[in-house]
Amino acid sequence: MNLFKKQNNFYRAGWITFLLVFALTAFFISCSDQQQEAAPAESDGGVSTGLPADASAIAAARNLTPDDIVAALKTYVPTGQHDDYIMFSSGGHAGQVFVIGLPSMRLLKTIGVFTPEPWQGWGYGSEETMAILNNGQADGEQTVMWGDTHHPALSETAGDYDGQYLFINDKAHARVAVIDLRDFETKQIIKNPIAINDHGGTFVTPDTDWVIEGGQYAAPLGWEYASLDEYAEDYRGMVTFWKFDRDSGRIDYDASFAMELPPYWQDLCDAGKRVSEGWVFCNSFNTEMATGGIESGEPPFEAGASQRDMDYLHVINMDKAIGVAAAGQTIEVNGFPVISLDTSVAEGLLYFIPEPKSPHGVDITPGGEYMVISGKLDPHTTVFSFEKIQAAIADGNFETDQYGVPILDFDAVLEAQIELGLGPLHTQFDDKGYAYTSLFLESTVARWALGGPYGEMHEEEDWSLVGKQSVHYNVGHIAAAEGDTVSPDGTYLVSLNKWAVDRFANVGPLLPQNFQLIDIGSPGEQMQLLYDMPIGVGEPHYAQIIKGDKLSPWEVYPEIGWDPGIQAVNPEAPMSGEEKVVRNGNEVEIWMTAVRSHFTPEHVEINQGDHVIWHITNVERAYDATHGFSLPGYNIQLSLEPGETATFEFDATEDGVFSYYCSEFCSALHLEMVGYLLVKP
Repeated sequence: MNLFKKQNNFYRAGWITFLLVFALTAFFISCSDQQQEAAPAESDGGVSTGLPADASAIAAARNLTPDDIVAALKTYVPTGQHDDYIMFSSGGHAGQVFVIGLPSMRLLKTIGVFTPEPWQGWGYGSEETMAILNNGQADGEQTVMWGDTHHPALSETAGDYDGQYLFINDKAHARVAVIDLRDFETKQIIKNPIAINDHGGTFVTPDTDWVIEGGQYAAPLGWEYASLDEYAEDYRGMVTFWKFDRDSGRIDYDASFAMELPPYWQDLCDAGKRVSEGWVFCNSFNTEMATGGIESGEPPFEAGASQRDMDYLHVINMDKAIGVAAAGQTIEVNGFPVISLDTSVAEGLLYFIPEPKSPHGVDITPGGEYMVISGKLDPHTTVFSFEKIQAAIADGNFETDQYGVPILDFDAVLEAQIELGLGPLHTQFDDKGYAYTSLFLESTVARWALGGPYGEMHEEEDWSLVGKQSVHYNVGHIAAAEGDTVSPDGTYLVSLNKWAVDRFANVGPLLPQNFQLIDIGSPGEQMQLLYDMPIGVGEPHYAQIIKGDKLSPWEVYPEIGWDPGIQAVNPEAPMSGEEKVVRNGNEVEIWMTAVRSHFTPEHVEINQGDHVIWHITNVERAYDATHGFSLPGYNIQLSLEPGETATFEFDATEDGVFSYYCSEFCSALHLEMVGYLLVKP
């Protein structure tokens, strides 16, 4: 078997790394002005560096070891070259998505999603961005201008990332966003009508027909009021299946539906793949149905929700549920179709499996044969067999919970349990038959050998711990290169650590998170920590890593006058030579163009009280020729990429002289790219 079939795996092989170090040494020697012979191997504390004198002196001054130098070689991407992989990470309560290159760990972009972001003009005046943000508001008078992004999901074709779309959820407000990867911009935000918040979204089915949004804290559906004394009767969990229309690049709200679940706290979900395609698996915790109340002398949530030894893995026949919803066997909550719990039981849509308590991850192996579960308060990772699950369902010999949901026998569906360590959470996979699980309490990543059809890919004993890599500190999620697809790459893994402690310079009591890059390219125990990357924004939660060559973003928009909101030319877009200002009563409409280093028109004169509609097009066709448009005093800030058009509206409530200017440094005469808005009292 070719264990190194994936591109760039040769960088990870130990003997090739030695050759790289040797080649670097030769390069330094050949480029030396004096063509010196390499000095005898320098050492620091008895550790030979194997470098020429000048490089060895740098290594000694910085206390670098040979392993440090190898790590630097593996992560260095020379100027002008591109990273092999792109990682999309949640931005936590920044409400955004981070785009990071691997192996360089360079932050390439922050995508504005649920929170206004001024550099991109996201949520600062333009009709397109304001409409998307406003569509994500809950009913009522409260305006929400932030989000807590948790689980990004790349679109898939046949279970592999296809690089077309990215989905992300907002835990705080139960929202789902769609990002188009042709221009890396958010195109849609949908508010879940039956839940006030969630956690288990977003995850996609293997062909991105459906986007799965699991719930979290139980509440009455539609978040209506109900007393906690009636928790078991009136509170419920949920999972929502959003239908995705790839042709339009949007979620089809009207073709979507949800399922009512018992008031256990649902957590992460994952869609089955290959042999298990058509099924969905969701963790849960607080099957105790604890309601807290420490102020009244009741057990606090962390104690009450952790009393039982087992919680329930939710096993959902999604294909069958789609048919039930299509047949109209639903109830309505806030006008949204929901399959009731009674219907789910009667139609055989929902089953439970006892799982170690307080789980925080369900991950499906590449072939879909096994469901991997980790309970935070159990040192084992538990593996269930899909084949055994199907046999247990067919057997029909099961107990039920108080809501009538069948509970499958734990031993009947168990494939293996592997003792990994303290605080196991999330699992990813590689192409060599290994799985990787984060251990929160130990601050390590465990590598373990899969069994079954994966056993022939490695020499280790099936279902056994192989090795551990220390990380810094308190790792939550991990992300491996394409590590949750049907075809993992097995090159890199990123540990998303919640604490940084002493890793970086002290920046005050609020410390950055720490993303650590790990080389997993070698088999067996060999893993190497390569790089620490501070993330000083929000609380990043989960990430997915895609091969860079699967992405095909535009360099400039396809045509001048392109409207990113509709991904087509806007017929109202201003064009060169057609700029104008038109008054119609108290309404003034402006058609403007931007080009280096000039706005046309440069003077706009209106009256206080006018309603203004302002269109502007960047008529550039050059790569990276972006212009900004800032109008101080009226909260307008746009980013106009080459070919893009945008429209904003405002009421001229303030009189005075307002200079609008290009906020993106675009040319030598950038400061001269300016104009005056004169508002007569």
